[in-house]
Amino acid sequence: MLPGGSLGVSPRSFSRDGSVAKQKLAPGTVRRVGAFARPFAGQISAYLALVVVDAVLTVVPPLLAQRIVDDGVLGHNPGLVTTLALVVAGLAVVAAGVGLVERWYSAQIGEGSIYALRTQVFAHVQRMPIAFFTRTQTGALISRLNNDVLAAQRAFTSTLAGTVSNLVSLVLVAGTMFYLAWQITLISLVLLPLFILPAKWIGRRLQALTREQMQLNADMSAVMTERFNVSGAMLAKIFGRPEEEDALFAAKVGRVRDIGVRIALVNRVFATALTLVAALATALVYLIGGHLAVDGKLTVGTLVALTVLLGRLYGPLTALANVRVDVMTALVSFERVFEVLDLVPMVADKPDAGTLPADAARVEFDHVAFRYPTADEVSLASLESVAVLDRARSGEVLHDVSFTAEPGQMIALVGPSGAGKTTITSLLGRLYDATGGAVRIGGHDVRDVTLASLRDTVGVVTQDSHMFHDTIRGNLLYARPGAADDDLWAALRAANIGDLVAGLPDGLDTVVGERGHRLSGGEKQRLAIARLLLKAPSVVVLDEATAHLDSESEAAVQAALANALRGRTALVIAHRLSTVRDADQILVVDGGRIVERGRHEDLLARGGTYADLYHRQFRDPAAPAPSAPAPHPVGTTEDAGEAEAALAG
Repeated sequence: MLPGGSLGVSPRSFSRDGSVAKQKLAPGTVRRVGAFARPFAGQISAYLALVVVDAVLTVVPPLLAQRIVDDGVLGHNPGLVTTLALVVAGLAVVAAGVGLVERWYSAQIGEGSIYALRTQVFAHVQRMPIAFFTRTQTGALISRLNNDVLAAQRAFTSTLAGTVSNLVSLVLVAGTMFYLAWQITLISLVLLPLFILPAKWIGRRLQALTREQMQLNADMSAVMTERFNVSGAMLAKIFGRPEEEDALFAAKVGRVRDIGVRIALVNRVFATALTLVAALATALVYLIGGHLAVDGKLTVGTLVALTVLLGRLYGPLTALANVRVDVMTALVSFERVFEVLDLVPMVADKPDAGTLPADAARVEFDHVAFRYPTADEVSLASLESVAVLDRARSGEVLHDVSFTAEPGQMIALVGPSGAGKTTITSLLGRLYDATGGAVRIGGHDVRDVTLASLRDTVGVVTQDSHMFHDTIRGNLLYARPGAADDDLWAALRAANIGDLVAGLPDGLDTVVGERGHRLSGGEKQRLAIARLLLKAPSVVVLDEATAHLDSESEAAVQAALANALRGRTALVIAHRLSTVRDADQILVVDGGRIVERGRHEDLLARGGTYADLYHRQFRDPAAPAPSAPAPHPVGTTEDAGEAEAALAG
């Protein structure tokens, strides 16, 4: 540090990857950044004005110091010394006030831009089709919302303000020094290469270390993420290898520790080298300026002012030497954010989309064909960690699928795994759009109605219904936010889980845990059915809702489903054929086609694919179709006690 000032140089800029400055930005990126900044134009203008004022205030004190020494001290004028000292104090107060207001504007702009970018990206990603999420790495998406948004935000705060401040400071300081003594100013600049060259060398070293640190931190975070979620923790406990897990994590944390020590040491070398060079420059000014002052060619006050100003010259020069990297880093981050915002959702409302009537219940598939979208249609290479997205088109997975479900009917979809059953039901709720033919509800093509009204009409229960890490109340209200407690309890009772929830210490305020893992499989499914009942859709999709359940849990869920399906049109995907023997129509799907259709008895008598599936499940062809197990009473005191123990942890 030099008298009256600081070097003002941070190693952060030098730790950034210099290769970013060579990247080619997408056309229009700078213009879009300007458009994004338009709502903050007034605040940015005020902020930059304060930055300029702050830069000007850095030059005034050295000039006042010259007057104090030459005209006050050496001129034996105590009154002037007092006056100028008070002016210096006043300027310090003004500078402090300017700094506070400047920081306030910086925070307003920075946090405001972060809020705007994050909400835009989150809202856009929420509206992407399910195909986007099946391909994208979750960590890469989160990085866009965190790292890239923060880096983009710096464009309006540290990068923009730093560039303006350094430019103004450099012009004012250099101009003032040339005015005071141009010979000494030129001599002091001779040492500038000794100031910048070590910074560049250390900067390259910091870039390599920083990249390695980011990768090591990512590896450490990956281990924690995998081990700390419920499934990972359960796997680790089942195989019982805590010592090996400890050793694995300790090794990764050790590498993070070691790289942190190396970075700290390099940063210290950076600061020491710059301070040393600045000290040499100061010594040179004292040497030459001191001799000139002794010879009467330079005043003592001017020498003091030059020394102070010198400390404010090298900082801006060094920072501006790397400004291209800073600017490009911010612009590349903006470009990565815009890249996500530019992805057009394949499934979206038409401009003239109508509203699907709430009571629409007739479902019709009219010669429907479907193929899955290619990667370049729904995703980004950078979000999949690949160099180039696959452009190869998949073959059709559904071929000429046609059927009708009248209001109140249950249509069962059966067939081998991978036959296309789930794909058919996905088209009903527009998780995907048909590539041929039409899917209609109540006579309306689902592509011609709003997604909001379609989602209100169609309810889905899957075999692994997701629950948020929230209370039972919170998970239920996700279906109908304005529902009263009476409505929640009615839905729970209809789903045969009301007594169980009532027996819990916290009732509706019981937290279900991540993905509902504090509930048993049957309890989670019944809670999902309660959520469906609260939504009260006219069309229901059940995608193997009783798969992987034991017979007792299946019986409880089946009883709840009976309430859920009453009076509603239903498409039911079933692996256990005994659960759909009473369906109004059974569709046998194989290879993306409906190969058979009819009622249970007719299909058995026909002796085709359905009969083969049925006989493989029940071995004895002559055996009668087993009926679904009788509903088992749920919500007993014993059930509530078990659930209470599980949820209480």
